[in-house]
Amino acid sequence: MLKKIALIAALFILPLAAGAQAKFAHMNSQEVMTAMPEFAAAQTKLDNMAKEYQSEMQRSEEEFNKKYQEFLTQQDSLPQNIAERRQKELNDMYQRQMEFQQEAQQSMEKARQDELTPIMQKLDAAIQAVGQADGYIYIFDLARTPIVYVGKESVDVTAKVKTQLGIK
Repeated sequence: MLKKIALIAALFILPLAAGAQAKFAHMNSQEVMTAMPEFAAAQTKLDNMAKEYQSEMQRSEEEFNKKYQEFLTQQDSLPQNIAERRQKELNDMYQRQMEFQQEAQQSMEKARQDELTPIMQKLDAAIQAVGQADGYIYIFDLARTPIVYVGKESVDVTAKVKTQLGIK
């Protein structure tokens, strides 16, 4: 009987003792990333690229609308074969617009990934450096992983990661 009590006590005490030594931390990568100068430069580059695509799409749409309105006003007075040819031209123009929008969206997504990947790698390296230097078992990123609860035992290392990156 005494052995059972000792075994049960050991089963409860060992995890508690191990948990007392475990160090957990959390941080917000979004807060750190938006403070990084590289992020601001990447965001500016992406914004400029988006404006260029938007401008080109608007120009193309205006050109299409102009030709479409011309077609509508002349449609009844045009011979059948010319009306069909212009309608085909309008359909082709519309199709090119849709393809361009899709290509622009894909290009923007690729550019975003190309710009943000090195920033994320630098951020991850800083998080790992802080974790290793301070002996944390885990550093949870509240911006990347939905965590319902963060206890007061968990240390917020957002400021330490900023310091590691040289951000004030």
